[in-house]
Amino acid sequence: MIDHVGRFVEPVGIDHPGFKALLSLVDRGASVKLSAPYESSKMGAPWSDIGVLAKELVKRAPDRMVWATNWPHPMQQPRPDDAPLLDMLLDWVPDEATRNKILADNPARLYGF
Repeated sequence: MIDHVGRFVEPVGIDHPGFKALLSLVDRGASVKLSAPYESSKMGAPWSDIGVLAKELVKRAPDRMVWATNWPHPMQQPRPDDAPLLDMLLDWVPDEATRNKILADNPARLYGF
Protein backbone atom coordinates (compact mmCIF):
# COMPACT_ATOMS: atom_id res chain seq x y z
CA MET A 1 0.00 0.00 0.00
CA ILE A 2 1.40 3.35 -1.07
CA ASP A 3 -0.13 6.31 0.70
CA HIS A 4 -0.84 9.94 -0.10
CA VAL A 5 -1.19 9.50 -3.89
CA GLY A 6 2.49 8.58 -3.97
CA ARG A 7 3.51 11.40 -1.57
CA PHE A 8 5.63 13.41 -3.94
CA VAL A 9 7.51 16.22 -2.19
CA GLU A 10 6.46 18.61 -4.95
CA PRO A 11 3.54 18.11 -7.32
CA VAL A 12 4.63 16.30 -10.47
CA GLY A 13 3.00 15.72 -13.82
CA ILE A 14 1.80 12.41 -15.19
CA ASP A 15 4.89 12.25 -17.41
CA HIS A 16 7.31 12.65 -14.50
CA PRO A 17 9.68 9.65 -14.04
CA GLY A 18 8.63 9.29 -10.40
CA PHE A 19 4.96 9.09 -11.30
CA LYS A 20 5.73 6.64 -14.08
CA ALA A 21 7.54 4.51 -11.49
CA LEU A 22 4.43 4.66 -9.29
CA LEU A 23 2.28 3.53 -12.22
CA SER A 24 4.69 0.66 -12.79
CA LEU A 25 4.24 -0.44 -9.18
CA VAL A 26 0.46 -0.23 -9.57
CA ASP A 27 0.68 -2.29 -12.77
CA ARG A 28 2.48 -4.96 -10.72
CA GLY A 29 -0.21 -5.04 -8.04
CA ALA A 30 0.53 -2.20 -5.60
CA SER A 31 -2.42 -0.34 -4.13
CA VAL A 32 -2.54 3.40 -3.55
CA LYS A 33 -4.37 5.43 -0.91
CA LEU A 34 -6.06 8.49 -2.29
CA SER A 35 -5.28 10.47 0.82
CA ALA A 36 -3.70 13.64 2.19
CA PRO A 37 -3.36 15.68 -1.01
CA TYR A 38 -2.40 18.62 1.19
CA GLU A 39 0.92 16.88 1.92
CA SER A 40 2.20 17.66 -1.59
CA SER A 41 -0.18 20.21 -3.11
CA LYS A 42 0.97 23.74 -3.79
CA MET A 43 -2.56 24.85 -4.67
CA GLY A 44 -4.62 24.08 -1.58
CA ALA A 45 -8.19 22.81 -1.66
CA PRO A 46 -9.41 21.28 -3.92
CA TRP A 47 -5.81 20.14 -4.55
CA SER A 48 -6.20 19.95 -8.32
CA ASP A 49 -2.43 19.60 -8.84
CA ILE A 50 -2.60 16.28 -6.99
CA GLY A 51 -6.00 15.48 -8.48
CA VAL A 52 -4.40 15.06 -11.91
CA LEU A 53 -2.32 12.21 -10.49
CA ALA A 54 -5.22 10.68 -8.58
CA LYS A 55 -7.43 10.69 -11.67
CA GLU A 56 -4.73 8.94 -13.69
CA LEU A 57 -4.29 6.31 -10.98
CA VAL A 58 -8.05 5.69 -10.78
CA LYS A 59 -8.25 5.39 -14.57
CA ARG A 60 -5.33 2.96 -14.59
CA ALA A 61 -6.34 0.69 -11.72
CA PRO A 62 -9.63 1.47 -9.97
CA ASP A 63 -9.53 -1.93 -8.24
CA ARG A 64 -6.31 -0.98 -6.41
CA MET A 65 -7.29 2.45 -5.10
CA VAL A 66 -8.61 3.19 -1.61
CA TRP A 67 -9.62 6.49 -0.06
CA ALA A 68 -8.50 7.72 3.35
CA THR A 69 -8.68 10.99 5.27
CA ASN A 70 -5.32 10.69 7.02
CA TRP A 71 -7.15 11.72 10.17
CA PRO A 72 -6.04 13.10 12.60
CA HIS A 73 -3.77 14.87 10.10
CA PRO A 74 -0.52 14.70 12.06
CA MET A 75 1.69 17.77 11.97
CA GLN A 76 -0.88 19.78 9.96
CA GLN A 77 -1.81 23.16 11.41
CA PRO A 78 -4.51 24.08 11.00
CA ARG A 79 -5.92 20.59 10.66
CA PRO A 80 -7.74 20.00 7.38
CA ASP A 81 -11.50 19.64 7.42
CA ASP A 82 -12.44 16.11 6.33
CA ALA A 83 -15.61 17.21 4.50
CA PRO A 84 -13.72 18.91 1.62
CA LEU A 85 -11.44 15.87 1.43
CA LEU A 86 -14.45 13.66 0.86
CA ASP A 87 -15.93 16.18 -1.59
CA MET A 88 -12.67 16.05 -3.54
CA LEU A 89 -13.36 12.39 -4.21
CA LEU A 90 -16.45 13.40 -6.22
CA ASP A 91 -14.14 15.28 -8.58
CA TRP A 92 -11.42 12.65 -8.66
CA VAL A 93 -13.87 9.77 -9.13
CA PRO A 94 -17.14 11.00 -10.69
CA ASP A 95 -18.46 7.49 -11.38
CA GLU A 96 -20.52 6.22 -8.43
CA ALA A 97 -19.73 2.53 -8.99
CA THR A 98 -16.01 3.24 -9.04
CA ARG A 99 -16.33 5.38 -5.89
CA ASN A 100 -18.08 2.49 -4.16
CA LYS A 101 -15.14 0.25 -5.05
CA ILE A 102 -12.68 2.79 -3.68
CA LEU A 103 -14.65 3.51 -0.50
CA ALA A 104 -15.90 0.02 0.37
CA ASP A 105 -15.14 -2.92 -1.91
CA ASN A 106 -11.38 -2.42 -2.32
CA PRO A 107 -10.65 -1.81 1.38
CA ALA A 108 -12.81 -4.81 2.31
CA ARG A 109 -10.85 -7.04 -0.04
CA LEU A 110 -7.41 -5.63 0.88
CA TYR A 111 -7.93 -5.58 4.64
CA GLY A 112 -10.24 -8.58 4.98
CA PHE A 113 -13.32 -6.73 6.31
